[in-house]
Amino acid sequence: MRHRKAGFKLGRKTPHRRALLRNLVTSILMEDRVETTLTKAKAVRPHVEKMITLGKKGDLHSRRQALSYMMTRESVTRLFETVAPRYSERNGGYLRIVRTGFRKGDGGETALIELIGAEQVLDEKRQKRAEAREKRREEMQAALAANGPTPGTEGEEPQQ
Repeated sequence: MRHRKAGFKLGRKTPHRRALLRNLVTSILMEDRVETTLTKAKAVRPHVEKMITLGKKGDLHSRRQALSYMMTRESVTRLFETVAPRYSERNGGYLRIVRTGFRKGDGGETALIELIGAEQVLDEKRQKRAEAREKRREEMQAALAANGPTPGTEGEEPQQ
């Protein structure tokens, strides 16, 4: 019986599990949204919340603690300058876990773990990508129109 045994083992040895959680924390804080298994999402949630709380403190000691846990300096900078100020008025509950179904290969239950309030940021990114795609499409059409039809294909029917 597993009574009063807290924590998730995730089928890994301690160093591997610790590295997995550190990588997930770094990815979530850099990308705002990550798809992973439901168990990993539940396991990483308290770690991300702890990092955001450190970011809200904002002092040098908190920054050094975050640096010792997270994998990249860029993620710590983003945590302290972008993510933590977003939650200055909120006490905990910074993440949302949304179940997304089951993986095709092994049937593992997947979930989307995302920072609450990151929807606007993700929508802006999606909008910029769509605008860039539209601009590239227009440039390609303009280039094709400027060059005209390729030699030897005028008046011919396309072959099938």
